[in-house]
Amino acid sequence: MEKQIETLKLQLKEQEKLAALGILTAGIAHEIQNPLNFIINFSKLSTKLLDDLTDIVNDNKDKLDAADCEELNDIVADLEGNMDKIVEHGERAISIIQGILLVSRGKEDEYLPSDVNRIVKEYVWLSYHALRANHRGFNVSIHEQYQEGLPQMMVIPQDLSRAVLNLMNNACYTVWDKAQTASDDYQPTIDVSVTSDGQQVTITIADNGKGMTKEVQQHLFDNFYTTKPVGQGTGLGMGITRDIIENKHNGTLRYETEEGVGTRFIMTIPIRTK
Repeated sequence: MEKQIETLKLQLKEQEKLAALGILTAGIAHEIQNPLNFIINFSKLSTKLLDDLTDIVNDNKDKLDAADCEELNDIVADLEGNMDKIVEHGERAISIIQGILLVSRGKEDEYLPSDVNRIVKEYVWLSYHALRANHRGFNVSIHEQYQEGLPQMMVIPQDLSRAVLNLMNNACYTVWDKAQTASDDYQPTIDVSVTSDGQQVTITIADNGKGMTKEVQQHLFDNFYTTKPVGQGTGLGMGITRDIIENKHNGTLRYETEEGVGTRFIMTIPIRTK
């Protein structure tokens, strides 16, 4: 009992640290958003100025040496390409920041029309990069399949993103854990898919990690039960994920697992467009 109490204390301490980190992250994300907006806006303005420069060069072709004119056009084309890349990656960064802010301070239980494909993809890769940041040198192959043409669905985006992140974090951890003792030919792999039959959307996250033992399956959704070392897991993620999918979105959460082979989690959510 004393050991369990001590473990719970450590887990609660970790939760408090994560909560503080969440507040800090939201503040950082908000501050980064402003300079990113400046970068994107001035890049677009620079592209417009380059268009004006191109018009001037074209109007004065007869006054320029042919070689100089060609070199100018090449330089302008390169600059336009660079500006397009700055805008593209700047907008990608803005999208990530907006996702972080949505999770950290979105309104509780607020249903919004959302692109489920975008939410899943965003948080799959956020989880991947978090793994890479904490375990340098480790890699995993992620295979994605997103059904096109899905309607905007009424979901709680901050909660759905949290559910995807929880499952993806677990998938990343188990393939990393298995890789520590597996043979050299082991290839850590995670398969992600979003499909629909017109009535519901199915989100699947499957890994070829360690799978779950009978004991782990029995306690999978118990609060504070975790197989991760203290500091790497709180034991709350799976219970929260089930609540998000089954209670808040009237869906289902199920899994298929084989010890030593891997685990597949399947989330289904009824399609609501109003």
